[in-house]
Amino acid sequence: KPELAIKLPALLPFRFPGLDNIRCYFTTGLYGNIRLDDEAALARRQDLPFLLGFSNWTEMSQVHGNTLLVNPEATAPELSSPLEADGCCTDRRGQAMLVKSADCQPILLAHKSGKYIAALHVGWRGNVLNFPGQGVRDFCVAYDLAPEDVMAVRGPSLGPGAAEFVNFTREWPPEFSPWFNFGTRRMDLWSLTRQQLQNAGIKREHIYGLDMCTFTMQQLFFSYRAEQAGLQTGDKVGRQAALIYMK
Repeated sequence: KPELAIKLPALLPFRFPGLDNIRCYFTTGLYGNIRLDDEAALARRQDLPFLLGFSNWTEMSQVHGNTLLVNPEATAPELSSPLEADGCCTDRRGQAMLVKSADCQPILLAHKSGKYIAALHVGWRGNVLNFPGQGVRDFCVAYDLAPEDVMAVRGPSLGPGAAEFVNFTREWPPEFSPWFNFGTRRMDLWSLTRQQLQNAGIKREHIYGLDMCTFTMQQLFFSYRAEQAGLQTGDKVGRQAALIYMK
């Protein structure tokens, strides 16, 4: 469908070193809302497989938990997903694993063989549950993989200069204090996630990040916190997509 030609920065691609058959993409606000809200969003959702070259996808109804679905069936882009989870993984080629976000961290995983992939949705509650680490461990158990052979990339999300938590002591257990600045009341979620991935066995040099803050870059990204503050309204409200698939 040549009419679907689209230029950056509506789509941000990422490639894991040495894994040419694996494709990772992060949409931005310039592509438009990917959440199933209206006919325009539906059209964007239906266009993505043609645009990026995959067959179908698995989407979840994200619940800020720590469940990883193994080899889930594809879901229809025109319907709300019946799958309640925050992570999914597959060994099927052509089936994209997709998560939605607007400040939360999308984390895409790939095994060095190029045969296994996963996508995680990690909000701050997911960090409290150590879903980055638990998701990696469940991914490795599902396919009998060694975590040191897994690579990860974190997509655009709430950066350390904008992740304010005014009720930190009520919302976070004390062991997370090293990542919290009590003077500015900001949390470094990026560093925390990197540490949780490392603790699960992923090598530091295998962890990548698109260090783009969704709140401070509101001209490019949807941001839930900006939406709640009334800084994004109308067609500026929505969700990005992060997806990974194997060709």
